[in-house]
Amino acid sequence: MSAAAPESFGFQAEISQLLDLIINTFYSNKEIFLRELISNSSDALDKIRYESLTDPSVLDTEKELYIRIIPDKENKVLIVRDSGIGMTKADLVNNLGTIAKSGTKGFMEALNAGADISMIGQFGVGFYSAYLVAESVQVISKHNDDEQYIWESSAGGTFTITLDTVNPPLGRGTEMRLYLKEDQYEYLEEKKIKDTVKKHSEFISYPIQLLVTKEVEKEVEDDEEEAKEGEQSKIEEVDEEEEGKEKKKKKIKEKEVTNEELNKTKPIWTRNPSEITAEEYGAFYKSLTNDWEDHLAVKHFSVEGQLEFKAILYVPKRAPFDLFEQKKKRNNIKLYVRRVFIMDDCEELIPDKLAEFLRFHSTKSLDEQTSLKDYITRMPEVQKSIYYLTVQEYNELCSTVKDALGDRVEKVVVSNRIAGSPCVLVTGQFGWSSNMERIMKAQALRDSSMSSYMASKKTFELNPSHPIVKELKKKVKEDKADKSVRDLTFLLFETALLTSGFSLDEPTLFAKRIYRMISLGLDVDEDEVAAPEPATEAPAVAEAVETSAMEEID
Repeated sequence: MSAAAPESFGFQAEISQLLDLIINTFYSNKEIFLRELISNSSDALDKIRYESLTDPSVLDTEKELYIRIIPDKENKVLIVRDSGIGMTKADLVNNLGTIAKSGTKGFMEALNAGADISMIGQFGVGFYSAYLVAESVQVISKHNDDEQYIWESSAGGTFTITLDTVNPPLGRGTEMRLYLKEDQYEYLEEKKIKDTVKKHSEFISYPIQLLVTKEVEKEVEDDEEEAKEGEQSKIEEVDEEEEGKEKKKKKIKEKEVTNEELNKTKPIWTRNPSEITAEEYGAFYKSLTNDWEDHLAVKHFSVEGQLEFKAILYVPKRAPFDLFEQKKKRNNIKLYVRRVFIMDDCEELIPDKLAEFLRFHSTKSLDEQTSLKDYITRMPEVQKSIYYLTVQEYNELCSTVKDALGDRVEKVVVSNRIAGSPCVLVTGQFGWSSNMERIMKAQALRDSSMSSYMASKKTFELNPSHPIVKELKKKVKEDKADKSVRDLTFLLFETALLTSGFSLDEPTLFAKRIYRMISLGLDVDEDEVAAPEPATEAPAVAEAVETSAMEEID
């Protein structure tokens, strides 16, 4: 089929001015073009999904909803493809050139006033950010109600629309081809694309796929070996068993092209906090920060009113190494709008005026907390600094519990991840699990020294928020030598052993501690032991025993 004749159109004046501004002005953060194109694709997918709610047949042309990035290094073209609603010929003409968006003029005014190019999406003209990195752009689109068309422009004041008779049919959706400038070829590299998507579009609702080439190892039949064996078989006789022998195989490396999903992490801030587990908060924190440790605390909340937003605030366990550097950002709260990253350097998210609401414990008053302003009013004239005191509140409890348990545990720590229990027993990375420990104990010829070493690799974690642990801490502070402290410690430890699936070495002692706790609960005196009743039947029993013994002798 011969190629269809292109139709030429002129850009609306304001759009032409905007393109001229984008092309001829230097911007440092050009990577935002990919964010804008992905956001547009996400909007197109939203539209077809909403249509499918009332008419499921609209998805027949393409069932899967996705955004796919294809770097074509050979032709220096970056392709962004989606299976969204697509555009008709009229949509391509109107939306991408002849009808100015309401925000076009406003965005140009904002740019001239010194605004950042990253704001382009807020004005509804994000598509044109493609010209930050591309010399020319080609848009191939197919709508269910129209044929497949090609929109193309080098931003020279005009664009063309052509009936597509040369490209493979899309089925439904839009494919944007960016013919990159010579100094922008880095956006064809796998790492650069992954980093950009992770930074700006990690939480988009639809899967963002990247076409990658991977080297995989496969087993194939070794034809050379078979040929050698075939030559030998002409001279030697072949046994019946050798005839049925399996063909020899060898491993070779092949290049395989696959679609790798880049946005597997889901935005948990959109969910109800009561439905999110501690493990999910921890996994989200690590994926967001690349921290290898768990967070110290997390606060998940939402605000509704004239301004609505949802937030998750994490406090890390360690202060950042560059905390006191002058160039360090004062806060690192990431702002997302419609799941798209906007900025992480906005002082207005936590303005300094909020510091007035901070309250601290003070030695001046044990019952009431104080503000920094009140503290300063009480400072003597000679005092030039604010004094503060930090202390490890649970150190004494942890050391007392460790001393009592000895080698039964490797260490005792305070943990904020425990929800309803006072304590939990955790096996170390190289220690045996409860099942493995039971298996090893059942072995007849086991190495006792190795068993005792591996079995002791346990961490006893205490929940500082639990009432039992709080009371135990008070008892330790009052008298750590109290017998009840030791009993409670062992009772907690042995209960944690059972709930974690381990077996008790001395179940009798565990039972005695349980009975002692029951006695305390019932106000029963431990020293009060019931005297045994007189054994009146004892002689008769003795006689009976002697008689039976004599009968056996007879």
